Amino acid sequence: MSTSSQNRTQQQFLDVVIDAGDGWIGDIPAGSLFRVVDLHGNQAVDTLFYDAHDLTNRFSAVDTIRFQGAVYLTTGSVLRSVNGDPLATIVEDTCGRHDTIGGACAKESNEIRYGEHTRFQHACRSTFVRKAAERGLTKRDLTHNVNFFMNVPVTSTGGLSFADGVSAAGKYVELRAERDLVVLISNCPQLNNPCNGYDPTPVQLLGWSQ
Repeated sequence: MSTSSQNRTQQQFLDVVIDAGDGWIGDIPAGSLFRVVDLHGNQAVDTLFYDAHDLTNRFSAVDTIRFQGAVYLTTGSVLRSVNGDPLATIVEDTCGRHDTIGGACAKESNEIRYGEHTRFQHACRSTFVRKAAERGLTKRDLTHNVNFFMNVPVTSTGGLSFADGVSAAGKYVELRAERDLVVLISNCPQLNNPCNGYDPTPVQLLGWSQ
C-alpha cells in the first residue's frame, strides 16, 4: 500500500543527507515522525532501530514478521523489538514495499557471491560497525536490519533474489517513533547487484516533533 505526503505543521528537528556508502546514527524522540527519502531512486537504505533506554531491546525482523504475518513492510507495519515491543510504525509510504530478510552486505558475503575481486569493496556491515561505535555499540549489537526501498523477492522454492528496485526519485517512507529510539543507518554502497541500480546515490533523513 502506498500513501502520499501531507502538509507539515510540526517543528522540524532533522534534515540530513547521507552520501552514497556513508552512514548515520542519531536519536528519534518518542512520538516524532522520521522520514527516509530516496532522492534519486533505486537506493537501498539498511536501517537498525534500538530502544534508546535499553539498547539490547533492538529491532527484530523475526518478531516483526511474526506479528504482521508478512515479510514486507508498508503503511501500517509495526516494527517490533526482540521483546515484542513496538519501536516504530510506518505511517506514510510512497514506495509500497520494504525488505526485512535480505540483510546487510558484508565484505565476506560480497566475496562469496561476486568473486575475490570484491574483497576490498566497502559494505554496509563495515558502515554499521563504524557508526555504532559512536554510541558504544559493537558487532554483537548488530542484528537483522530493515532494507528500506530494497526489492528482495522470495522465490517459489523459498529462496531470495536481489532484484531491481521498486522505488523512484523522491519516494519516501515515514515512521512514527513509538518510544525514544536510536536509529543506525548504512546507505548501501553495493555495486554488484541491482539493489542500488549499480550506482549508489544519496538519501535524505527528515524529522518532525509532534
